[in-house]
Amino acid sequence: MDILQAMKERRSVRSFNGAPLDEKSVSELRKAIEESYTLFGGDVTIRLKSFNLEGDFRPSTYGVIKGASDFFLMGIGDNEESALTAGFQFEQVVLKAWQMGFGTCWIAGTFKGSQFDEKEKWPDGESLKIICPVGVAEKPRLMEKMMRLTIGSNNRKPFSELFFEDDFRKSLNPENKFAEALGMLRLAPSSTNSQPWRVLVNGDKVMFYYKFKYPFVTIIDCGIGICHFYETERYNGFDGHFKKETDYPSAPDDWKYLISYSRS
Repeated sequence: MDILQAMKERRSVRSFNGAPLDEKSVSELRKAIEESYTLFGGDVTIRLKSFNLEGDFRPSTYGVIKGASDFFLMGIGDNEESALTAGFQFEQVVLKAWQMGFGTCWIAGTFKGSQFDEKEKWPDGESLKIICPVGVAEKPRLMEKMMRLTIGSNNRKPFSELFFEDDFRKSLNPENKFAEALGMLRLAPSSTNSQPWRVLVNGDKVMFYYKFKYPFVTIIDCGIGICHFYETERYNGFDGHFKKETDYPSAPDDWKYLISYSRS
């Protein structure tokens, strides 16, 4: 499948069949990590680590995960650039895993002292903030179905509530030239399905804002959404650039400006 299909189909997986990844798959996923990229700077390290399910390892402690023996681990710095990069860069790996037939599930938390962080040394300024199981999906358990139902994982806010044109009083025309890329952003996963992103389009410029909900994690969510946006632009042959501007339109009180994108 191509990357757009992966964005449309990908879902979070919490139940796995217990089989470890084979060497070829591990090699391909590590290559995906190496080839992932960022445009925002910051400090992020992504690793893939295997655990022995026959030992004392109990990943269900984190995010109600069952049957996974392979996990991505992500060390992230404590600043906005690192959080934005973490979402943007790692979502590339997540989408590649889905294209390979593997399920994943982003899990944010504090893992210091856990088995995930054991014997792991991170570059200065980074600490383990994200883990993500990866493997062959098993049929969802009742608990998993209930979780998805509770947080409305399959529901997305209407296009008209997320994307605006010229000012924040006018919803973006669904025929706008950025509509497909923004539609893919709309499908991106976010913590508790919070969908924090808001976008204002002015001509060739796309300005990203966010509705603050959770410290740090909200910016990671925005990075995931911006990854969907940018990869769709690249897929369609556009190679725009991002810029942090100092002069930007004001937004409702609880929306904060993040970054701008321009095709020109």
